Amino acid sequence: MRSTGSNVAEAPRYSEAAATFVRCFLAIFESGRDRRHIRPGGQATQSSFIVSSAEIPFPSTKPLASRALSALELLFGAFFVIGHNVFHIVPNEVIVLCVLGLLSVRLRDGGWSAMGFTRPVSWRRIFLIALAAAGVRILLGQFVIEPVTGFFWPAPSAPALANEIAGNVKLALLALLLVWTFAAFGEEIAYRGYLLTRAADIGRRSKIAYWLGIVFVSILFGYGHYYKGPSGIVDSGTAGLVLGAAYMLAGRNLWACILTHGFIDTFAVIDAFFAWSK
Repeated sequence: MRSTGSNVAEAPRYSEAAATFVRCFLAIFESGRDRRHIRPGGQATQSSFIVSSAEIPFPSTKPLASRALSALELLFGAFFVIGHNVFHIVPNEVIVLCVLGLLSVRLRDGGWSAMGFTRPVSWRRIFLIALAAAGVRILLGQFVIEPVTGFFWPAPSAPALANEIAGNVKLALLALLLVWTFAAFGEEIAYRGYLLTRAADIGRRSKIAYWLGIVFVSILFGYGHYYKGPSGIVDSGTAGLVLGAAYMLAGRNLWACILTHGFIDTFAVIDAFFAWSK
């Protein structure tokens, strides 16, 4: 199976983690679903869950203190990414950062729209952006990243379970479940949703701050797939750049990243099931 920048084929390792993630996400979502904003005149407006991401203000009237706090959150996130994937001294970073991110953004920013978790104006546009980004990522990985990194390092290490998916419907369906929960939702909320938002906070959420944040978070995303080896880190880091670009192209809408990630890894599962790469 071609490497795609995710953990889709490690079902035994992540099935329990995915279940924990889903329970935590649903609990937080249920606690915030009825939240309303009240205008000075007392009239309720729509929830911040569906506010356009272009309307997101900087989260504090005390920008210096807020930027410092965001920098600390970003460093804490980086510690968890490296600590889990490289040194194995902390729990899985996706679950921790996803839950922490949902809580932090809701408390500090007033709603998840601040990280792009919003209803898009056009689902069709989001779908097309995601489909195009997934295609770009797959083609880059197969025809650019793997050949170039092959000059310097061995090919990315595929999880052992990848070979077991071939022809195994039950295992393929389990992998798809992990793709659309732990990987697509979990990793995108953690990386593009939470960490990127806090990275952009440091530069007061300017456009250049977001793009610099995408580069930094993509490096972390690469190390989040440390098990693949050096070429796999570069490959997954490149996937992070594509996902970040989709996020920006969609007007900082997280659904573009979620769908892109899901499409990429769904293709990987189908590839493994039919053994196309072999």
